[in-house]
Amino acid sequence: MLQKRNAVLVDGVVLNGPIMDAKAGEKFVEEACKIIMEEVIQKADDVTEKVCEWRDPETLKQILDLEMRDTGESHQKLLQLCRDVIQYSVKTSHPRFFNQLYAGIDYYSLVARFITEALNPSVYTYEVSPVFLLVEESVIKKMIEFIGWEEGDGIFNPGGSVSNMYAMNLARYRFCPEIKEKGLSALPRLVLFTSEECHYSMKKAASFLGIGTENVYFIKTDERGKMIPEELEKQVQRARKEGSAPFLVCATAGTTVLGAFDPLDKIADICEKHGLWLHVDASWGGSALISRKHCRLLHGIHRADSVAWNPHKMLLAGIQCCALLVKDNSGLLKNCYSAKAAYLFQQDKFYDVSYDTGDKSIQCSRRPDAFKFWLMWKALGTTGLEERVNRALALARYLVEEIKKRDGFQLLLEPEYANVCFWYIPPSLRKMEDGPEFWQKLHQVAPIIKERMMKKGSMMLGYQPHRGKVNFFRQVVISPQVSREDMDFLLDEIELLAKDL
Repeated sequence: MLQKRNAVLVDGVVLNGPIMDAKAGEKFVEEACKIIMEEVIQKADDVTEKVCEWRDPETLKQILDLEMRDTGESHQKLLQLCRDVIQYSVKTSHPRFFNQLYAGIDYYSLVARFITEALNPSVYTYEVSPVFLLVEESVIKKMIEFIGWEEGDGIFNPGGSVSNMYAMNLARYRFCPEIKEKGLSALPRLVLFTSEECHYSMKKAASFLGIGTENVYFIKTDERGKMIPEELEKQVQRARKEGSAPFLVCATAGTTVLGAFDPLDKIADICEKHGLWLHVDASWGGSALISRKHCRLLHGIHRADSVAWNPHKMLLAGIQCCALLVKDNSGLLKNCYSAKAAYLFQQDKFYDVSYDTGDKSIQCSRRPDAFKFWLMWKALGTTGLEERVNRALALARYLVEEIKKRDGFQLLLEPEYANVCFWYIPPSLRKMEDGPEFWQKLHQVAPIIKERMMKKGSMMLGYQPHRGKVNFFRQVVISPQVSREDMDFLLDEIELLAKDL
């Protein structure tokens, strides 16, 4: 048989023809896509479906049959595994998934992800990714317009944490360009400033970059979680007196727990006075820029040197979709990160090599994350995106007013964004005196309610202790599939789950 087919063998391996069965593969993809459509997409807005089908880890390991074997499984077995994965995964597109700072499903973004997964591109040079590089350039340009800069630069990254790290390193490079070649040894003690309510990625970035977490000065916040500018000024002066070298202030536009927006204009004044790089972590709150009604929350953001903004949060662009935007357009981003790999970034190519933007990234392979935001933006227009932001904040306002009407519900503070933070006080605790025993008992309530909702599968709602306050719920409104009825259900369900506490 091998002789008849003129087989070519190398090391005993037949090299003639492909070894994959394309027809069988296409059939598998077709059947799997049918499952995705029926079990995920068509059920995305069905409130009668469970948000999650809770199983403990050991039980789930057995259900999924996680063992990988020497021989492959049949397509029927694989399709059943696909069904099992969907069944036992959390349905983040469910209207009653309120657990994180992302939720819901956007159909245009989803199709964009199907396309990019099928094409499997990597965005570093125009020759291998012409469409997606042009798309990223267009999206970054539009996002820069909303910040209020006349020009700028930027790149999409795998997460807001990475964008914050990029910004920290970029600020350090601007402060001391020779660090790229000479390293840390010749540097003075560098100090950066951020609020007590900042995202934990700032500490991680300081650790990762060799700055050190002890050199992150956390600035006091007011009762709403906003950085106090006067405290920032004091800490900058303190650092200088200590002989340290301040180089960066990171403000937050939309803190993770309370949804607070730092006073950017006043912080920018201090940065200008002391010659400090101002980075704004607007990963969560940046999408308010799309809304003419709510963009005031980020007043002064145009004075920032860099901004992190995650469209996969409020705007539903799909995880991950995160941009770092930089006011400088002189090549600072590329100069900081470029390694000039000759096998990728040849300067004698037959096209304009300025489109080979991959050298601005610390990554080599990079996903075309801007495409899903672009296709969604093309479909909805700026007006449609603005409507999403406005509706989410209107629903949050509705929930706040309903909380005020109900016995047992108590707000931590009046929200200014989509984070609604509150306690639920069961009937048995409502007549207790306000003291250590009361707060100790209340601390135990949210975890019990969370366990019950998870095992019932009725909804998912996050809770946490925070800065001396005992466990409270943080309800986040994002998805356009969420309705006023879902807000009412949330409060009703908490009362039902806690009726015996």
